[in-house]
Order: sequence, then structure tokens, then C-alpha cells
Amino acid sequence: MKNMTLEKKAIVITENQSKVIKDKYLKDEKTVEELFERVSHNIALSEIVFHPNSEKWGLLENVKARIIETNYDEPRSNKTILFHDGIGEVSDREKNFSNFLDNLNKIYENEAEAKDLVDTRQTEFYNMMADFDFLPNSPTLMNAGRDLQQLSACYVLPVPDSMEGIAKALTAQSLIQKSGGGTGFSFERLRPKGDKVKKTNGIASGALSFMQLFDKMTDVIKQGGTRRGANMGILPYWHPEIKEFITMKAKGKTMENFNVSVAIDSKFMKAVETNSTYDIINPHSKKAVGTENAKEIFNMMVESAWASGDPGIIFMDEINMGNPTPAISNIESTNPCGEQPLLPWEACNLGSINLSNFVTGEITRGELNYAKLEKTIETAIRFLDNVIEINNYPLVEIEQIVKQNRKIGLGIMGWAETMVKMGIPYDSHQGIKKAEEIMGFINKKAMEYSCELAKERGIFPNWKDSIYDSNSKYYKGNSVKPRNASRTTIAPTGTIAIAAGLQGSGIEPFFAIAYTRYNAKALDALKNGKAPERKDTFFEVNSLFKEIAKKNYFFGLDEKTLLEKVEKNHKAIRGVDEIPKNIQDLFPTAHDVSIENHIKIQGAFQKHIDNAVSKTINMPTNAKIEDVENCYMLAHKLGCKGLTVYRDGCKSQQVLNI
Repeated sequence: MKNMTLEKKAIVITENQSKVIKDKYLKDEKTVEELFERVSHNIALSEIVFHPNSEKWGLLENVKARIIETNYDEPRSNKTILFHDGIGEVSDREKNFSNFLDNLNKIYENEAEAKDLVDTRQTEFYNMMADFDFLPNSPTLMNAGRDLQQLSACYVLPVPDSMEGIAKALTAQSLIQKSGGGTGFSFERLRPKGDKVKKTNGIASGALSFMQLFDKMTDVIKQGGTRRGANMGILPYWHPEIKEFITMKAKGKTMENFNVSVAIDSKFMKAVETNSTYDIINPHSKKAVGTENAKEIFNMMVESAWASGDPGIIFMDEINMGNPTPAISNIESTNPCGEQPLLPWEACNLGSINLSNFVTGEITRGELNYAKLEKTIETAIRFLDNVIEINNYPLVEIEQIVKQNRKIGLGIMGWAETMVKMGIPYDSHQGIKKAEEIMGFINKKAMEYSCELAKERGIFPNWKDSIYDSNSKYYKGNSVKPRNASRTTIAPTGTIAIAAGLQGSGIEPFFAIAYTRYNAKALDALKNGKAPERKDTFFEVNSLFKEIAKKNYFFGLDEKTLLEKVEKNHKAIRGVDEIPKNIQDLFPTAHDVSIENHIKIQGAFQKHIDNAVSKTINMPTNAKIEDVENCYMLAHKLGCKGLTVYRDGCKSQQVLNI
């Protein structure tokens, strides 16, 4: 039962916000207030789990659970609870978890102390979302308090070199995607096409053929009824099928449900620079089966990315340098958008702070309210940790590693709006320095509040032998005891950014000052040669530009004439003579920002991010192949963990059109 005593905040939203919230998140609810009540109440129920009286109140009545000892600075009675361990059937696991949720709600109704605790936290969570200061990832908004109760956006699944292992990965993919999650895979273990299979005396069909199975699985699943399926497929540069992998998406409509990336490292980049060869390794035999010239493979990657936007690149050694639990496993893959490197079977729930809401003062002269930001970081860390506890994980293996590492991904959105409000050009030296300054603050406070939460709830169970354990060979010099193995991520925030009323997703610049945005249904219509319905398209004019233009009497023009000039100028304002240069400088679009500055901004944020950064390096149609090459070299130099380039028009459908 939801908390009916909660005082609602009045929530004012635009037509486009209303469209996306209704399209993606409202089902039983009729209003955004009801949506945020449902989510905030459900996530606040997790507070009961950590109360010392929870078991006495009946938390585990009629629930099968395994308890894992949790580390504290001082001995405590609280434990980490696994609900799926030893329960084979999905239906039995769902029933068991449903009993747990029923117990939480009964305790909330019957125990005054529990009710007060939940109501207090719900108010904090609700107000944070109602002000659009913070929003969790879409699966949490869609599923919290509903039957699915699957709240994570990101999963990585292992793909072993066996039919049984591949079948298990396909089953896991289907369970995750039907409930709204995205999946990442490394196909590095699969033996190459033509390799002998001793058990059957047959011939292996190869890694790419099995990738097609995972792509087809996504085709037949509609995620949670509302989300398009998404996958990441990664293959390392040393795999025998690397050439076919690099070029497969440049050949037209293939693997459309996959982003693909080549895993490379500093050893490969050094070989590129010296025009050297390297060994191709059969992952089954672990033996060298040939050599390739690194520069030739690198050129293939560059040319294919220029032609089709795929593959991206993943600097896997950079990623594993930041792996907090290397004693468990190396990281081999990321989630579909690349911002969340994860161990096999690991999942992560994300949330983003709408940074533009924390700028106070007159537009273009604003200052960041660090006190308000710090309080929101504290509340968001608790919110995301609560999600881990009340999440119904689709598989036993996922619940085990998630609850023992407790990774979360707190990031930001609305960076472009933030820069306008502060009067700092997005692509200026000052803007890049400001990115380091603000993200450094967020990352530091996220660690502090995760450590504070650990004093209350316990350190993440896999802390021993982690990079934070001073007695471990993996120790990195920072002896801290956080609740969460990693804490910060920059996600693309596509849908939640629109829901928050933003035109700047994640840390991206504005795509255009006026544009048409297509949702998934509109893109499907375009693919089938049909005109999208109006309800599936969103026309937007940048609200901050509109406000500034109005204050400046539309720069001596009427509004219609001004927008016509913007329209003819590729929907950008840089280059419109009537608009003063200082205002032009504040509103660069994705194609106004130089390729070098795109990467410098990504690198600035990456310096203060535990996980990784999702950012697209936008290029104009006339960009050269050499531009992509220079991108990759600079990204490696600046310590980026991955990179995706997109040359305008290289794909037939785009989510945003100018």
C-alpha cells in the first residue's frame, strides 16, 4: 500500500515531458505525481530491511533466503540477504520474492516505527524526483512497485565456448530484456569459424554466427512492453574473426540490435604506432594461429566507424585498471552504451542528477549551489543502494554478485544547460576545466556518502582483496570502506533527460537548437517506409535560447523570422549574424563542437568517474577518415575508457533529425 499521507508537490511539465512520461512510464497511474509516489514508496521500503528489528517483525516469514555475513567496522546483526539461492524455477523465485515484498508491506502497515522510517525516506525520494533534481534509470521508473520489480538497466552476461553455456546466456538475455534491461556480451571465448569440435567431430560456425542468435532473440522480445532491446557485443583485437567483426555492420542492415566494439589495449596501440604485427590467438587452444599488422587492423576499424558508426572501441586495460574487484575476475564487457563496465553476471542500476537545477542566479550569470548538490548526492546514493535490495533479479548468479559488489552508477545530465546558465561556453577551456571541477566534487562526495552508508549498513561483502583492502595485492593506495564497490557513471540519459525537461542528454552538447525527435515507434515506422504518427514525434526549440532571445527582443527580428534563420543554418545559431557572438558561443550544437573538444570533454569527466562515460563524438558529413584516426589516438592519450564516433548521415535512421 502506498503512503497516502505524503504531501504532493505541484509538478509542472511541458507537453514533450508529458508525452515521454506517458509513453514510457505511466500505466496504472494517471499523473506524474502518482508515478513518483509509486517509485519513491517502493524504494523507501528497503529501509525496513536494514532495521535491527526487521526479522523480529517478520521480514523473512515464508521466505527462503541465504544470509551472507556483511563486514562492519563494528560487529552488527544486519546481514546481506540472497532470495534466489537454491531455487531453480523462475516461477518459484518470483513467488519467493513476492512473499518478501508482501512482508515489507505488512511491516509498513503494522509497525509504527517502520512506517515512520519509510515515510521519511519516501518524502526525500519523492521530492528529489518531483523537482526533477534526480531520476533513476528507466527500468526503476517503469517497474518499481509493479509485478516485474526488475529495476536495473545494465547487465553483462558471459558467453562460454559450449552449446550449454550459449543456451544459458540466450535464456538469461531473454529474461533480462523482457523486463527492461540491456545486455552486454564478450564473444572472446568462442572458437573461430572452421575450428574443429571434438565432441561432435564437427566444424565450429564461429563467434559471429552465434552473435546473430543473440540479435534475433532481441527481435522477438519487447522489453517490459515499452523498451527497445539493446545489446553490446565485444570482440578483442586478437580474435581470429576480428576482421569480419569489424566490417559486419558496414554491410547494411545487420545486427541492428547490437552496438559493437573492439576491445583494444595499450599493447595494441603501441603496435599501431610502430607499424608492428601481433599474434592472433585461438581462444579455445590458447595458441597463436597467425599474425596481423596492427596498423592495418586499426585502419579497418577507423574506416568502418567512419562509414557506419560501428565498431566503437573499448580500452580494456584502462577499464581493468579501475576494476574494484580484480580478485574475482577481469572485466570483459560493458553495458550497451558503454558507460558501465561489469563483471560476468553483474548488473548495475543507474541514476542521474539534473545538474542544471542546481544553478542559481540570473541566466548566463549563475553559480552552482554546492550545498544543495551535496545533499542530493547523499540522498541519491541511499536511493540507489536501496534499489539493490528491493530489485527482483532475473537469475541467481546475478543476485549473488550484485549484492556482494553493490555497484551503483550516479551521474549527471543537463551539462549543456548548466554551462549556458553559468555563462560558460560548453567547448571552451573554461568549460572543460569546470567539468573536472564539478565531477571531482560529485565523485568525492559519492565516495564519502557511500562510506557513511557502510557504517550504517555494512561494507560491500567483496571488499576483502579489493582495491580498497590495504592487505590485498590489488590495493591502489586508498584504504576506504565504501558500501558500493563503484559509485559514479555518466549515462546517455536519453529518455530520462526528456522526462526531466532537458535538451542536453548526459554530458552531450545540444544536438540542435530546434529539431524533431523520434521515439522507438516512429523509428520503426521510418524503417518500414511509413510516416510516423504525430504523437511519436517531438518538435523542440531550446528553451534557454528562447528565453534569452525573448529578453533581447529576438535580436531585432520577430520570433518567426529568427527561427527561420536558425532553421536555414542547420538548426544552429553559430553563424546567424543577428545573434551576438557571446550568445552564439553559449549554444554550440554537437556539430559546432570540434572533434578534439568532444574528446577533451569526455576525458575531463573520465578523470573523476569510477566506471565510464557514455558520449558520442559527433562528426559532420564531410569529416575525413583521418579525423576518426585522430579521435582514437587522442582518446587513448587522455585515458578514455571507450569511444563511439558518429558521422552525420552514416545511418539511415537517426533518433534526432536536423
